[in-house]
Amino acid sequence: MPGLVAVVGATGTGKSELSLALTERATARGERWEVVNADAMQLYRGMDIGTAKLANAERRGVTHHMLDVLDVTEDAAVAWYQGAARAAITEIHARGNSAVLVGGSGLYVSSVLFDFAFPPRDEALRASLEAELADLGVGTLFARLRELDPVTAERVDPKNARRVVRALEVHALGSEGHGAALPAEPVPWHPATLLALGMPRERLVPRLDERVERMWADGLLDEVEALIPLGIEHGVTAQRAIGYAQALAQLGGTLTRDEAIADTQRLTRRYARRQVSWFRRYQDAVWLDAEALDVVDAAEAAIAAP
Repeated sequence: MPGLVAVVGATGTGKSELSLALTERATARGERWEVVNADAMQLYRGMDIGTAKLANAERRGVTHHMLDVLDVTEDAAVAWYQGAARAAITEIHARGNSAVLVGGSGLYVSSVLFDFAFPPRDEALRASLEAELADLGVGTLFARLRELDPVTAERVDPKNARRVVRALEVHALGSEGHGAALPAEPVPWHPATLLALGMPRERLVPRLDERVERMWADGLLDEVEALIPLGIEHGVTAQRAIGYAQALAQLGGTLTRDEAIADTQRLTRRYARRQVSWFRRYQDAVWLDAEALDVVDAAEAAIAAP
């Protein structure tokens, strides 16, 4: 029976490598597995270095879905992603193959794995809130959210402008307390094995800091400069991506190279902490030591367990 495996965890823990190793072992057994991306920023065409997206040559012949499917001017709405990713998984299963959902964007992963229902959208209202964001700043809008809907405000990062705007939109449409959070008792959309990669923070942080420095060394600034004519500065989601926002600021002269790297490192460390907190709420997740030599064996054992 075609299965569904989710490989999740903080950025920098080796999710892509584990998914490829599991897929290669499945191929050796005569099975076909296909990968479905669940990293929100890897949805964007041209955003490669800053998202650690695998190049075609690095995918080892494994079919990948939900990569490079959006222009940088488009919004990576979770409700849209849910439908597109589930459709990809359904098609994979229809071919008799198994699917591996891979990524660290908690809400996107959860939207696929669990029975998430999203409140309606209002583009005119959204545009109005975006205009207020530009004029007043995210702090003012978050203060409004905290006053109007304190339950949701507790779950939203006050510096995440996109989430604050969405929460205010949802509240205005009459869905108080809905917020972007995993349900208290999530109902699975499809039977799945949840594999979560973990690493002690004292070893993860140096890896993340080094990874950011490597992004700049590998040409992130050139990548971002090439995205400017394509509209990244006007993108709702893409322009705020960690690393890309800082590269844009460096190109615009408001940050030095060292400041851009330091800010990206700080935000990456904070994001990794939030990712771990999110995935810790997955009650059925099997946590694996990302640095263990037998991590692939441990993952296979978890998948095979009844």
